[in-house]
Amino acid sequence: MTAAALPTGAPLHADGLPDNARRWAVIAIAISVGMATLDTAIANTALPTIAVDLHASPAASVWVVNAYQLAMVATLLPFAALGEILGYRRVYISGLVLFTLASLACALSSSLPTLAGARVLQGLGASAIMSVNTALLRFVYPSRLLGRGLGFNSLIVAVAFAVGPTVASVILSISTWPALFAVNVPLGLVAFALAYKALPETARATHGFDIWVALFNVGAFGMLILALGEAAHSAGFARVLPELAAALIFGALLLRRQAGHPAPMLPIDLFRRPMFALSTLTAICSFAAQGLAFVSLPFYFETVLGRSQVETGFLMTPWPVVVAMMGPIAGRLSDRYSAGVLGGIGMATLCLGMALLALLPVHPSVFDIGWRMAVCGAGFGFFQAPNLKAIMGSAPASRSGGASGIVATARLLGQTTGAALVALCFTIASHHGATLALALGAVFAGGASIASFSRLFADRPSFSTP
Repeated sequence: MTAAALPTGAPLHADGLPDNARRWAVIAIAISVGMATLDTAIANTALPTIAVDLHASPAASVWVVNAYQLAMVATLLPFAALGEILGYRRVYISGLVLFTLASLACALSSSLPTLAGARVLQGLGASAIMSVNTALLRFVYPSRLLGRGLGFNSLIVAVAFAVGPTVASVILSISTWPALFAVNVPLGLVAFALAYKALPETARATHGFDIWVALFNVGAFGMLILALGEAAHSAGFARVLPELAAALIFGALLLRRQAGHPAPMLPIDLFRRPMFALSTLTAICSFAAQGLAFVSLPFYFETVLGRSQVETGFLMTPWPVVVAMMGPIAGRLSDRYSAGVLGGIGMATLCLGMALLALLPVHPSVFDIGWRMAVCGAGFGFFQAPNLKAIMGSAPASRSGGASGIVATARLLGQTTGAALVALCFTIASHHGATLALALGAVFAGGASIASFSRLFADRPSFSTP
């Protein structure tokens, strides 16, 4: 069966799509999620080059990164809510179109303000994609294979995030920075063609969309991420504290406005379910540990060990490679075994790996570093799919959008928190900041392991919940 032979918008089935339609839908989702995740990471690598080419100061050029992250994180839950109301397929495809057009605008930008503006639009497109992609997988895969599907999805996210800097370095070595964004255009067109034909239509909620709740949500999460980002760039308390205060105020207004809503945008009702709450906490801690590692290790390799950028890229490789190996395995196991046990083992393994990295000898060999990175990758890869299945399975099918939005929000919140804590570690420990960050990452992974094992005492997820 070819993509052209698929019907326009695969019909909704009781338990997933037929094999051929599912294959095309999964490819479309993988391309879109991979692009959105890569663009979170590649801009950091290209930032010095962009700043020089656009005659911008380093402080101003940071907005190329911040604009994307702020737009993405601040709108994840509103887009997830829209997915429940308008249909996940419609929100997903709209986000893909916006992301592709904004990528072209980024590639054609000739000044920092236009590039930052295009990055805002690109972040909005990525948010629409990431907010509902996990919810879509719940309707693409039959329940008996959902763990396998989520394992593949977590593999795409983890590997794209990890190899982003390496991909950016390779593209910059053969072309200019606009190529980093232009490459998304043909990929986006392919993903659109597949998504338009293969993604299923889903049932729609009957409640309305509250614009005030959406605005309060944007203010709360936008100011929180801005504060964490400012802290990561060593901004003073005079700038960070007002931003945190604004986040709290918007958060209070959000909770007050949505009180009593049958499907709140910030799904407080889902957090009353122990499995959902513990799985979300585990996700935030795991991605904070990953953020602590992936931000601190390049500084450690290059500044402390004196390795080159190319050598650093190779030293970082074992982690994503082993994640890629473990993700599908964990996904299959999650269809048979408890997420609490699988996730607990995975996070305990990550805790061990982070601790071993923090205890590296003064002059470590490539092997000393490589096998420790592989241990971390094994633990992280073993955890993701079972945890995703636990989050989605503990929410009713009608609330898949809210659960999917929390999945994406937890990941980005964890990564941003980890990056901010790295800056704090370097402020406290200076030359030994990377070691402190790795030790702190081990603490986060250990906490995630405890939270995961605690799910053994929570209610088991049920995919039959209406």
